[in-house]
Amino acid sequence: MTAQPLSGTHHSTANGWFAVASILFISWTLVGCQPPKPADATPKQYDIIDVKDANKGVGTYTVPQNTAIMSEPNAKQILYGQRLLNETKRLLPDNTGANMNCNSCHIANGKVPLGDPYINSFNTYPTYKARAGKEVNLKERINGCFKRSMNGKPLKPDSQEMAAMIAYMQWLSKTVPHTQTVNIKNAGKIDKNLEPDPVRGEKIYQAQCASCHGANGEGKKDQLGIIAFPPLWGDESFNIGAGMARTYTAAAFVKYNMPMGIQTEGLWGHGGVLSDQDAVDVAQFFSHQPRPDFPDKVNDWPKGDKPKDARY
Repeated sequence: MTAQPLSGTHHSTANGWFAVASILFISWTLVGCQPPKPADATPKQYDIIDVKDANKGVGTYTVPQNTAIMSEPNAKQILYGQRLLNETKRLLPDNTGANMNCNSCHIANGKVPLGDPYINSFNTYPTYKARAGKEVNLKERINGCFKRSMNGKPLKPDSQEMAAMIAYMQWLSKTVPHTQTVNIKNAGKIDKNLEPDPVRGEKIYQAQCASCHGANGEGKKDQLGIIAFPPLWGDESFNIGAGMARTYTAAAFVKYNMPMGIQTEGLWGHGGVLSDQDAVDVAQFFSHQPRPDFPDKVNDWPKGDKPKDARY
């Protein structure tokens, strides 16, 4: 007796979706637009270049699919690292003061150009960092993010969590030797000579950002309490020591990655909406809202290389 209603429900639902699709197609046709094309499922590829000669191409890098992790001998560790980066607040509450995850800023599991990708992280470090005034290894860089962007506490360098995160980053670059690098940019360019207008920036924020990040920068969670959009200011956001608290750093991220879902281009329909001036204005507005302090700020830029948009 139950089979008939279930079949009828399925038939009704299918007809409903067909009706919606028909209406959308007719609407697009009437306004002279073409329906959006399906997203390209082809894995992205980038040139691999020699570290000592950026003009020397030595191969092609293909962004690996997550399903490929299962063929790795340390698959469990890599998957754990990926989960930690995606669910940092839930899985590492003692180390994460902000209501954020690592991948709140590292777009799409750290696989997207101009969205702080992890693809070169394992091969890039150790490297010199002006803010620290010394060479920094990958563990120190990750813990720097925990203390600043996550407004939390560092992981133990020899912890399984640290090892798992690094294992995921290493997996992303497993086909690239240390003498080579993937030609993918961490961040886009922004005109740092532009003078920011925070009053105009607030208007842009309310029009372009508030629907996701909240009218008061509080962010949004889904019905399960999982972070959907991170808070941009307030006690649950990143502190003033984070790179995102700096106007031009934040502006570059915003211009090339936000708002998301507003167009059909890009991995999730992101970026390319705001001008340099728009991005600088809105970044000045939200980055200078009240947020936690960073007590260790006194140790930053010990050699005097402080950028002009530093918050302290």
